[in-house]
Amino acid sequence: MAKQPHYLRPLQQRLAPLQAKKQAAGAAEDVDLDMVALEAESDAEERMQKAVSVVADNFNTMRTGRANPAILDRIQVDYYGALTPIKSLASIAVPDASTLTITPFDKGSIKDIEKALNESDIGINPNNDGQKIRLVIPPMTQDRRKELSKKVSKMGEDGKVAVRNVRKDILKRLDKYDFPKDTKKDLEDGIQKLTDGFVKKLDEMVKAKSDDIMKV
Repeated sequence: MAKQPHYLRPLQQRLAPLQAKKQAAGAAEDVDLDMVALEAESDAEERMQKAVSVVADNFNTMRTGRANPAILDRIQVDYYGALTPIKSLASIAVPDASTLTITPFDKGSIKDIEKALNESDIGINPNNDGQKIRLVIPPMTQDRRKELSKKVSKMGEDGKVAVRNVRKDILKRLDKYDFPKDTKKDLEDGIQKLTDGFVKKLDEMVKAKSDDIMKV
């Protein structure tokens, strides 16, 4: 069983006597407020984590001055009529800091892989020797580094907007239920703490990625 978030414990404590009072009075419980609260928090955390994961994935696929196999994650190859991720068709290695090698499992697919690379937006010309493909990552200019750093900041801001939109949506959902005033405040505070935690995580990710990009 998942551990209950610490900031929802006051909520549990306040709901318990309220529910006991209803039961003692013979009142029927149409809505389990305890469950509504826990599900709301769980949903908020899951959706906020997804928003952060999207930003992390976007950071990983950005081409910097160092070889990183993740820049190939979004490339799909037309393999016998089916779009297939390049990493499903070949092994990808990093022989040095500025080179990626792509070795197809099926040598007959090497031209299809080369075509997909040429048509992608990674901006690197593949070198095909018939057995493997080499990608040499060109060094970045200072202007390019600054441009990418701004792009990283924009991605981070978009992620924070997504996280805050989740908070807004969850609180709007909770407004439909008749929580005791103090309980409602505890729940809102808990959702806000969750939001603040993910926003802080995004800020840390942006700083780390920007520092990495600007590092010569």
